Amino acid sequence: MKFNTFRKDAWAEMGLGTWQLGSADWGNLDEAKALDILDAYVQGGGNFIDTADVYGLGTSERVIGKYLRQSGKPLFVATKLGRRQDGTNGWPQNFSYEKMKEHVESSLENLGIDSLYLEQLHCIPKEELIKGEVFEHLRRLKQEGLIQNFGVSVESIEEAEICLQHADVSSLQIIFNLFRQDASYALLGKAKAQGVGIIARVPLASGLLSGKFDANTTFDSTDHRNYNADGNAFNVGETFSGLPFLAGIECVKEISGILPKGNLAAWSLKWILQQEGITTVIPGASRISQVESNLSASKLPDLSPEILVELDRFYREKVRPQVRGEI
Repeated sequence: MKFNTFRKDAWAEMGLGTWQLGSADWGNLDEAKALDILDAYVQGGGNFIDTADVYGLGTSERVIGKYLRQSGKPLFVATKLGRRQDGTNGWPQNFSYEKMKEHVESSLENLGIDSLYLEQLHCIPKEELIKGEVFEHLRRLKQEGLIQNFGVSVESIEEAEICLQHADVSSLQIIFNLFRQDASYALLGKAKAQGVGIIARVPLASGLLSGKFDANTTFDSTDHRNYNADGNAFNVGETFSGLPFLAGIECVKEISGILPKGNLAAWSLKWILQQEGITTVIPGASRISQVESNLSASKLPDLSPEILVELDRFYREKVRPQVRGEI
């Protein structure tokens, strides 16, 4: 399965993030349910699936590969590399050409395809982005036909701006939601001007913006919302967008009074879709009902200018001062 050109204009605006399908970091999800989630997304009109080689150590990629073979659908699949730990060969060995090629070939095998549509650097150290050798390796892999396009998943706006210095970067994946709005102030405009696709991840702040949690909610020990709630395992922004859990619960109560009544998750996704420069949003799902909820956001009417102004004010005054980590 190949795509010969980069067609971000053809991506569905509502993508599917598949961290959950790795059956790790979010609790266990059996393969049958994972395949059903993929099918519900595609049958609902979706065509952009984001994964990574580290999600369940290839589990997510393999289940997507199985779905590709079963469905025969021409989907846009993006994966990521850079965070795998192969015995002692972790950072910084991950960023040699040889190791990157090995990881690309592993993803190709997992997905059952002969060329990756979009390969992304997976939140690698800022120092490696500045050094720039990883971009040269990606260019070489593209010349060899193993990948067709490359992008970068970043933790901060500063890292995104470093990547924008490379004209052939096709996409940037950023943490972006109602609790992480800074990218809308400048970065989205810069990326759009350069024709760079923007993939918004953690769009529901690890489920906070579903409105389903309260102060008594607990998470399994294998769930990153337990073991990384304070950034003890990886970047704190990847869990609850960097907000302390209880502070996030209080913010959700207030934001629910600003957004229209109804499906809080869908309205939260709608806000992202209204931001100029966003290409696609990649909420995850561990149930078909969540897929259906996410897809419904595209059908909602636009939020009014008054609501958008109030959401911006709320973020600046109430949320941003509590967000931990580099934004």
